[in-house]
Amino acid sequence: VTDQAFVTLATNDIYCQGALVLGQSLRRHRLTRKLVVLITPQVSSLLRVILSKVFDEVIEVNLIDSADYIHLAFLKRPELGLTLTKLHCWTLTHYSKCVFLDADTLVLSNVDELFDRGEFSAAPDPGWPDCFNSGVFVFQPSLHTHKLLLQHAMEHGSFDVGKGKILNPVKEKKSKLPCRLHYSL
Repeated sequence: VTDQAFVTLATNDIYCQGALVLGQSLRRHRLTRKLVVLITPQVSSLLRVILSKVFDEVIEVNLIDSADYIHLAFLKRPELGLTLTKLHCWTLTHYSKCVFLDADTLVLSNVDELFDRGEFSAAPDPGWPDCFNSGVFVFQPSLHTHKLLLQHAMEHGSFDVGKGKILNPVKEKKSKLPCRLHYSL
């Protein structure tokens, strides 16, 4: 299937290591979709070459930092400030459907059945009531949705997109996000 893809994000050389393990674990289980890694300018040229041997596409995107340093310090998770960068996955409009997997995900069996899920699909996060974890989710790329997600992030902020907060606007009555992104348990 050439119009669907597994997508991950590597914001630096350390995350590239996880992305490489993820890519190899997907390939080991005979995936039938394309493999895409989004990278930022911080990824070294050597790792870009190595990534291109595992992934079908290596796409550079701009880093998006939430700059919510107070909440991030409280959580003791400064790296979550960069997870807004994963919103760039909605720009992959040459694909009809994608499955996003965080770079720290390890695939233990074929997971092609995830593409049978509707958009937007994700697993509940037991640590955050009424939210899902955005470490693995099914989505349909859309420049319109990408624009609305960025606008929502800039207007309302989100330091914890890793926990799906920016993608969980269901409690916000004035959300302009497409209802297909609204999710509730």
